[in-house]
Amino acid sequence: MKQYPRGGIAEPGASLAYHTGSWRVQRPVHVHQAAPCHHACPAGEDAQAYLALVEQGAMQAAWEALVSANPLPAITGRVCPHPCESGCNRGQYDEPVSIHGIERVLGDEAIRNNWAYPVSAPAADAPTVAVIGAGPAGLSCAWHLLRRGLRVVVFESETEPGGICATAIPEYRLPAKVVSAECGRLLALDGIEFQPGQQLGRDVSLHDLKQQYAAVFIGAGAQQARPWNIDGVTPVDLHDGLAVLKEWTRVGQVPPAARVAVIGGGNTAVDLCRVFKRAGASQVMLVTHSGMPGPGVPDAMRALPRELEQAQEEGVEILAHRGVRRLVLRGEKVAGLETVHMKKLPDANGRLRRVAFEGTESLIHVDMVVPATGQDVDGTGFEELLNGQTYLSANAEGATGADRVFAGGDVTGQAGTVAAAVGQGRRAAAAIARALGKTAETPRRSEAVVAFSALNTEYFEAGKRHHGSSLPVAERGIEREVEQGLGLSEARAEAGRCLSCGNCLACDNCYTLCPDTAVLKTRAEAADGSHYVFDYEYCKGCGLCANECPTGYIQMVPEL
Repeated sequence: MKQYPRGGIAEPGASLAYHTGSWRVQRPVHVHQAAPCHHACPAGEDAQAYLALVEQGAMQAAWEALVSANPLPAITGRVCPHPCESGCNRGQYDEPVSIHGIERVLGDEAIRNNWAYPVSAPAADAPTVAVIGAGPAGLSCAWHLLRRGLRVVVFESETEPGGICATAIPEYRLPAKVVSAECGRLLALDGIEFQPGQQLGRDVSLHDLKQQYAAVFIGAGAQQARPWNIDGVTPVDLHDGLAVLKEWTRVGQVPPAARVAVIGGGNTAVDLCRVFKRAGASQVMLVTHSGMPGPGVPDAMRALPRELEQAQEEGVEILAHRGVRRLVLRGEKVAGLETVHMKKLPDANGRLRRVAFEGTESLIHVDMVVPATGQDVDGTGFEELLNGQTYLSANAEGATGADRVFAGGDVTGQAGTVAAAVGQGRRAAAAIARALGKTAETPRRSEAVVAFSALNTEYFEAGKRHHGSSLPVAERGIEREVEQGLGLSEARAEAGRCLSCGNCLACDNCYTLCPDTAVLKTRAEAADGSHYVFDYEYCKGCGLCANECPTGYIQMVPEL
């Protein structure tokens, strides 16, 4: 090593001889972690990735990034309960990013501009997979099989695709033209064949499908009415909730009634209440064991809070924490309900149990009661797989235990939402492709999630969330969509509120603030932060870069 005399340290290049990195006891590293929105999304969307593209105005590229996980964003952008927003770190700063609003904008723009799905046609001799059911799970599975180079035949018992999205969600929440357009575009792709009016167990058999196709995916849903009675009493004019919604969606009619009680606490129950109000019922009551959504409510209703709020605006009465104790009949028809206050309380073992409070009984006069307490699976055609169970048993990757037979969505009892069904279809497609030797083992998603405490919010400005507009109550009707959604400019502004948790912003903070010039930049820029390089020979491990990283992408680890 060259020796420098006193004062010689000022010679050109002299400081390069002192590798100050040897002083270090900790070093900075780039750690890509999942944003909480990504981790919380049951469909597997990486919202941060497409929000960054929306902010740049690259809308089609953003849509392509989105549909790499979820091929039905115009649908889920309207009906998903968006747990991504509940997890959004921005919610601890001011308000969560309107991820579902942006998702809807991208889905609608793709339909309006007829953007081509980013996929190539499979080889003519590619293996073909049979998909039972053209609901969210089946369509998602078909799309992800196609992306992996497989051909698909989709069998659907109805004449149109979409599953329950097409048959039982009212127009004011999900317009039929949106469902038809998004599902139709997907099924028109080269490599997917759609066969409507084909019911498993009637028109096709599982045995034959297994003989003819490389694998079978069952996404038949759960659309069989669950038996309902009170102490064995059932009124003769009892109507199943899902059947009523299907009738409304199909012909715009429901059984006539003036005073209606709907039993349940999910979105189906809320939809029923709003439909009966639109049909002219003077009083509609939602009777539910659960409580209204809110902080500290352990048994909140599953229905979307915004749907409950809109229902109340439209005159629906919510009778929370109520159970039906007995039916009051006039002849064989219902004339009233006796309800009792109920609440979940811990038992002797600490488990929460619903407890009825004696002395809180009250009588409600109604001329119709409609249960919306869930549906069971109609196992026609796959009775052996059900084996007497309520739902079809399948693991996290959709495997049923039967050779080359997979399942997903409501038929497994594990979904509950459209987004969850989409995610199950995607995971099953990956498992099918692996089983057929079309793809390698998929790496498991990291469970590490960036916490709000890891962010440096000093670099972000507070900004109000763009909520989008809703129709005034007086203008809400049978077909017109209540929620109007975001505009393009609002979507870009909202995307700009994303904190880019766990991902590089390319903000140059580490590059410009390093006191030792130990952060270098490569000539080519990269969106993932890989164009920033730590020069560990001169990095003293001061931690300034990690402290000033806005997104938690740089972390300090002990020196080896």
